Amino acid sequence: MRTGTLLAALGVVAFSLSFPATVWSLDGFGPWTSTGLRALLAGLVAAICLGAARVPVPARADWPGLLTVAGGCVIGFPLLTTLALQTSTTAHSAVVIGILPLATAVISSLLTGRRPSRTFWTAACLGALAVGAFTLLQSHGRPTAGDAYLIGALLLCAAGYAQGGRLATHLPGWQVIAWGVVAALPVSAAVTFLALPHEPIHLTTKALTGMTYIALISQFGAFVAWYRGMALIGVPKASQLQLAQPLITLLWAVLLMNEHLPPLAIATALIVLTCIATTQRTRA
Repeated sequence: MRTGTLLAALGVVAFSLSFPATVWSLDGFGPWTSTGLRALLAGLVAAICLGAARVPVPARADWPGLLTVAGGCVIGFPLLTTLALQTSTTAHSAVVIGILPLATAVISSLLTGRRPSRTFWTAACLGALAVGAFTLLQSHGRPTAGDAYLIGALLLCAAGYAQGGRLATHLPGWQVIAWGVVAALPVSAAVTFLALPHEPIHLTTKALTGMTYIALISQFGAFVAWYRGMALIGVPKASQLQLAQPLITLLWAVLLMNEHLPPLAIATALIVLTCIATTQRTRA
């Protein structure tokens, strides 16, 4: 149990740098090129790993779930969040995505039939409510076009997380994301090559650093720890650890990007951390 929690937490910390790294990649790559190229690079690395390990092709019954991972976590979420980050700040985007843990827990329950306790749902809803209230206060109660992109992104990602966590109960976590990014290769390659003529590339240090991180860590490495942690402690509990992700991203936004830390962030952080602690102590 402790190992699973540590692995899931490691995945959360790695994911928390994704938004700053995406903003850096946009310094030299267009949004469509950035989305396609990160998935293309991750897919090529994954294909090499699968080939080197001589991993057999998954069973036919696993492919609907793997395609959901590909569509939600490899294509949909990166594209929509990248489009959102063109108009929304890193801090604001990170907080909107704070609803993701609750969405993941709901979808997982529908898929698996497992029903966490009433205490779990209460804590999860309170955490999501705190994050949602913080978001509305930051935008003065007026959702933006960027928020629409982010809501679509979190729904797609929640489906990918839930399916990936389910698959990781009988497939190694690294194979789940590896097959996911490999399955997305035709789409990621097409997006990259169609976008390149229309979105000029400027190879700055910041852009290359951001692209390297989102391709190798955000799109592949972090998922290895994340899906393994989900398999060990269950999708609902692992998902609630992600309540901390927006707050860690806020910290990165302040430290790395000189964004302003909202005064309510600390209060929200305390509420969220309390909710996380509660969900981790409940039983399914």
